[in-house]
Amino acid sequence: MRSISSSCTSPTIVRSDRGFESDDLGAVLQLAPVGTAPHPSTIVKHLHLADDLARGFSEVADRGALHSMMTYTSKRLGFRHFVLSYDKRCRHRQTTLFIHNLPAAWTDVCESLVLRDLIGRAGERSVTGFHWRDLENLIPLTRSERQLLATGREIGVDDGYSISRHLPGEASGCCSFVAPVGVPLTRNLLLFADLAGTLAIASARRIAGGSGAPPDPVLSDRQRECVLWWARGKTASEIAVILGIAKFTAAQHLKMARERYNVPCRQMLILCALFDGLIGFSDICDWWPSEKPL
Repeated sequence: MRSISSSCTSPTIVRSDRGFESDDLGAVLQLAPVGTAPHPSTIVKHLHLADDLARGFSEVADRGALHSMMTYTSKRLGFRHFVLSYDKRCRHRQTTLFIHNLPAAWTDVCESLVLRDLIGRAGERSVTGFHWRDLENLIPLTRSERQLLATGREIGVDDGYSISRHLPGEASGCCSFVAPVGVPLTRNLLLFADLAGTLAIASARRIAGGSGAPPDPVLSDRQRECVLWWARGKTASEIAVILGIAKFTAAQHLKMARERYNVPCRQMLILCALFDGLIGFSDICDWWPSEKPL
């Protein structure tokens, strides 16, 4: 065991092989006044906390260890609950990892994927972590979704903070932390939550067998071109003219693309191509003219 101490009034932080042993985590995550540099001892404590989280998640080897590390991290950061989901897409099936320590009253909701769908959709609209209280600013909520959040507040689940990642063609992951009622989520706390969430999703990816190598392309280059123009609203005849090929050839490329994804229609094919990163929203939206011709 080694300790890190300083001459300032902040409490001593003792760091063991499992992390910090301090009853005053607020001292570790304290904010310096606006316009004031943080005390050097505070910077050291922050660095050691970040190292503790990074080392702990790097040592996770299975689902049980990941659950234990998430429980530990939540407590160290002052959160009450956590939810971690990872959906790995394998062509025609999904490998799902889902762990949490939410109240029993929320278990059925979690298992029905309602909460993950809600948070996952919001994650597509934010480049950083986000508060649950800001969900309605990110996505439209249905009446049942508002009721879900209201039920959470009634049973003691107040504000939450979620970190979401999407790897085109491979998987989507989301990590959420839930604070006790009345506990403010400070800036520094959220910085560490962002770090912990990213590390947790990376650990889930490793456990699920994620690969850093790019996935094999599902479509040929010509098939991808045809799907892109189809997503832009062009017909097979128009695609043939644009690409300088026969109409029959364009139609065959689109047919083979649907067969490769095993989907029956144009809409599902476009969704699959977007999910896999073969085409992007900007490829479609930026092509549309800003104004309709008179």
